[in-house]
Amino acid sequence: MLAIPFPAIDPVAVSVGPIAVRWYALAYLAGFILGWRYCLSLARANPGRPAPDDYDEFLTWAVLGVILGGRLGYVLFYNLPYYLQDPLEALAVWHGGMSFHGGTLGVVAAILLFCWRRGLSPFAFADLVCAAAPIGLFFGRIANFINGELYGRPAPDVDWAVVFPRDPLQVPRHPSQLYEAALEGVLLFVILAVVVRSPAVRARPGMTAGLFFIGYGLSRIVAEFFREPDPQLGFLWGGATMGQLLSIPMVLVGLWMALRRPRRPVPA
Repeated sequence: MLAIPFPAIDPVAVSVGPIAVRWYALAYLAGFILGWRYCLSLARANPGRPAPDDYDEFLTWAVLGVILGGRLGYVLFYNLPYYLQDPLEALAVWHGGMSFHGGTLGVVAAILLFCWRRGLSPFAFADLVCAAAPIGLFFGRIANFINGELYGRPAPDVDWAVVFPRDPLQVPRHPSQLYEAALEGVLLFVILAVVVRSPAVRARPGMTAGLFFIGYGLSRIVAEFFREPDPQLGFLWGGATMGQLLSIPMVLVGLWMALRRPRRPVPA
């Protein structure tokens, strides 16, 4: 069987005494900071509201939305019976278990509440947030690979297959984390970086956000064909995985957002 040795990267990036900083935590930090800076850059290039100050204020809201929504989504979508038996374990986020779809719902709720309080268009505001989201997705998937988690399905005939240390079967598998980093992170970022700068797209608040929802949903559906399903769930209705089922409504919402009628003229 063909296989590439798993790179010997310690999941702990830095440790000082009892304090350990993991690459996964640094991935979240990099995603938030770089995403925030990118939103500021886009906002400065488009005078008016939402303005850079709005995104400065929203950073804390985004962090809370991702963490609370991501954890709640994992509890509800991926392992509810376990957490019903031990509800306090749901608070132990350091034990792992985050859902991107749950995090998305958390950020959407944060955007709606934040924009309502500040009198902003949630669609226009979400456009720049979604344009920056692939940055965090890229770093998150790279951290998944470093941790040797969320690995792919067996791939004995693939030249770039990897044997992951956490795999109890120890067979060559697709490095699906890297597939997702390329699709959800790099490719989606490039596409959105182009469209978000288009005057025609800017004239349609919500279109960039809609394209993000479509792009992420399709990327996740494709990547799930190479990713091992969660062991506590396995394959679900029609042989689909939970990630695929949760991505279908995301694509549908994205289509609605992208096809909404323009509410203001295209700027000169």
